[in-house]
Amino acid sequence: MIRTDRAAARADTSERAAHTDYTGGVYGSMLAASVVIGAGSLGSSPRLELMLLLLLTGLVFWIAHVHAQLFGARLAQHPLDRHAVLHACRDEWPIVKAAVPPAAAVAVSPLLGLDVPGTVWLALCVAVAGQVGWSVAAARRSGASWRLAAGTASVNLLLGLLIVSFKFVLTH
Repeated sequence: MIRTDRAAARADTSERAAHTDYTGGVYGSMLAASVVIGAGSLGSSPRLELMLLLLLTGLVFWIAHVHAQLFGARLAQHPLDRHAVLHACRDEWPIVKAAVPPAAAVAVSPLLGLDVPGTVWLALCVAVAGQVGWSVAAARRSGASWRLAAGTASVNLLLGLLIVSFKFVLTH
């Protein structure tokens, strides 16, 4: 009986992973890059402020997306129950997950000997790399060829570089 329950749990987890939508990760990474660009002047604790800004912005956007998904379900006359709420929360969670690597880069930047501007550039590069990585994961998970995955990676890299160019133009 226990073996059957474990097998069923693994099958459920595997099925959920096969249906995972990485769009939120791509979006969240782009959001994180935009947060780094828009951070402007930071106060007396710039690294802590930037980490909190990244994580809290990700959480706020996650809540907004969950709300929009649930509100849309209500409009479509679907019952709003605990399962629907948990499903929406899980579906949109990649938005928050995408903010973690840039925030972690900010956290470790002193260990790398980076000053605050170097920290900002590191966080920005990590966010863009995440954007590209999430897009490749989404393409491959959906069964796309490596060629199509490379295409989506290229588009996301160009979008990321566009964000980077904003940072360069705004600071020079």
